[in-house]
Amino acid sequence: MPREAKEYKAFSSRMDKATFERLEQFCKEAGQSKTVAIERAINMYIDDYDEKMKKLNRKS
Repeated sequence: MPREAKEYKAFSSRMDKATFERLEQFCKEAGQSKTVAIERAINMYIDDYDEKMKKLNRKS
């Protein structure tokens, strides 16, 4: 059964060579694309930020 196609937006970025090489190695070891790795990393970062903000706002 084919997966439903996602709606995408193109994104371009530059990163330092060492970070890019780490990303490539990670993706090779994890067996996932750079797109998937970057999407997951960005979502984890934003989720973490949101949680920190919620805790901070509860203290106020």
